[in-house]
This record gives sequence, C-alpha cells and structure tokens, in this order.
Amino acid sequence: MTATLPPRAAADPQGAGPARVNSYTSGKLPRWAAPALTVACLMGAIAVVALLAAAGAIGEFSLVLAVILGTVSAIALITTISLIAEGRRAATNRFMIALVITAFVVALLPLVSVLSTVLVNGAPRFDLQFFTWSMRSVIGEGGGALHAIVGTLQITAWATLISVPIGLFAAIYLVEYGRGPLARAITFFVDVMTGIPSIVAGLFAYALFALIFGEGVRLGFAGSVALSVLMIPVVVRSSEEMLKLVPNELREAAYALGVPKWLTVVKVVLPTAAAGIITGITLAIARVIGETAPLLIVAGFTSSMNYNAFSERMQSLPVFVYTQYANPGTDVDVYLERAWAGALTLIIIVMALNLIARLITRLFQPKAGR
Repeated sequence: MTATLPPRAAADPQGAGPARVNSYTSGKLPRWAAPALTVACLMGAIAVVALLAAAGAIGEFSLVLAVILGTVSAIALITTISLIAEGRRAATNRFMIALVITAFVVALLPLVSVLSTVLVNGAPRFDLQFFTWSMRSVIGEGGGALHAIVGTLQITAWATLISVPIGLFAAIYLVEYGRGPLARAITFFVDVMTGIPSIVAGLFAYALFALIFGEGVRLGFAGSVALSVLMIPVVVRSSEEMLKLVPNELREAAYALGVPKWLTVVKVVLPTAAAGIITGITLAIARVIGETAPLLIVAGFTSSMNYNAFSERMQSLPVFVYTQYANPGTDVDVYLERAWAGALTLIIIVMALNLIARLITRLFQPKAGR
C-alpha cells in the first residue's frame, strides 16, 4: 500500500523541490480577527442606533439595543467569514464559541449592574458614623446601622449553631447508616424543605413561639429558628454530597484494622470531607443572611441596640434596608442613602463569606501527595 502525499503547492524557493501545504495551519483566520470584527460590529451598531435616534426613528438612544444589534451582527459576520475561509466545521466551532461567550456576558451583566448600582448609591453613607451609630432618636440626617449589623450577626450565629449539628448528623445518617423507608422519607422531606418559601419559615417560627410566649412575640432568637428552617436542608444536602465523595476504600481500610464504624466516621470520613462540608456550611450562611420576610415577622424591627437575642425585638440588616426604603421621612434622600449603604454592607458580608469558603476549601482539602 502506498501513502498519498499532500497536495502540491508552489516550488520551494531554496530549489529543493515543491513545498507542501500544512493542512493544520492553512485556511485559518488570525487570532485577532474575531475580537476585531466584534469591536467593529459593536461600534457600527452604536453609530447606526445613534443616527436613528437623531433622526427620530426610534426615540432616544438605547445602548442595550446597540449592543444586541452589534452582538448579533458580529456572530453572523464571524460565522460567515469562517465558513468561507475555514470550512463548515471551523465555522460551526466559532459559532458555538460565540454563543457561549454571549451567554456568559448576558449572565454577568445583571451582577455587574447590581454591584455597580449599589456601590454608587451606597458609597455616600458608607462612613464611620454608619458603623458606629444606631437609629435611636435619629430623625432625618445622620444615624447608622450598628444595631442592624449586631442583630444580623447574632441572629445568623444562633441559626448556624442550630442548623449545623442537625444538618451534619442528618447527612451522616443518610450516607453511613440510613437504609430503607426512613432514609427515603428523610431525603424526601429535605427536598421539600429546600423549596419552601421563606415567609413560611417565618410563620412557622412565629406560631411556635406564640404557643410558648403568647401572641405578638418578637425575639431575635425566633428569627434564628426561622432562618435555621431554611438553612438545615442546605447543610444536609451539601454535607451529604461531600460525604458521598469520600472513597469507600478508606472506610474499608479502617474496618480491616478493626476500627468501629462510629470511629471511622469521626477519624476518617469527616476529616476527608471537612473542606467541602465547611464550604457548604459557609455558603448556607450566605444563603440565609439576606432573608427579610421571616425576620420581619418574628424578630420585628427597632431603632435601638439589642445585644440579647432572647429578649425584645432585634433589628437586622435586611429589615433595616426595607424599613429605610418603605418608611422614608420628609427628607427621602437621607433614608434612601441609608438603605443603599445597608445593602452595600450586606453584599460585602456575603462576599466575605464566599471568600472565606474558598479559603477554607484551599486550606483543608486533602493533599494529593507527600
């Protein structure tokens, strides 16, 4: 059998014979082609929309419309040029890459918009007074959110103390011991709890404490119980998945050495899955720290400091933002600035929790080698 040579090309300038075409590099667009075409299409779309707006055909200039037109035209132009120069397979590949990048940008735009809006509006009141004063006896300008920050930290801390042991033990039971109808029932109810509205958790906590203390009860600890109802299924699910990732060989090695099952779980399984479990717990805290409805029902709102979660009403940052926005005084801008500053503080806390979760994952993940 004889091999087929590549197609002949122009003669070699050195005189050594005909040159050969590299089928892997020929017929390819340069790397800068797609970005350059995208920028050109966006600039052209902006110019067209600006001209149409100036002519009164579409009303006011719309940047969103210009970006949409530019993106669609860029995808169509890049795909067409690639189809002519590179072939059908390369054109299909470029088309799918363009769709993926476009979907990523579209998903990223709301996040960037929210962060930029909160940062711009919350920066004017993001000062020392905002973090050292409460709203007691403050009408109009001034005041701060110290009472709300302290309340948020206390309520979330108590919710974590309630949720983590229950959720972790439930996950251990489901993975290591659970078999039969009981395990299936627990899994079913955990799935149901994952999707319940937060207002239902607040009503549950209010009904529970109303049976004990009477109607009209408002306690910070009641808010912690409401948040724990939302937090427990997240902890169970995340811990369960992390425990399932622990190789069975580790368990079997411990059993072969005569280690009892409970000690295997404590000394082998939990340390191996510690990084993922702690990360899941941290993300569960970030999930519930911004809840407003249950805290508005059972924890109430106040303008004074309260360091005791088991006595009287307790303010939280989400409720603080809501009350400042929903009940402005005569000077509306002052209340709105405090609301935006509270929202910015809450976003920073959630971002810090996510960064802590990533740091914990990096520090406690099992080492691959010596």
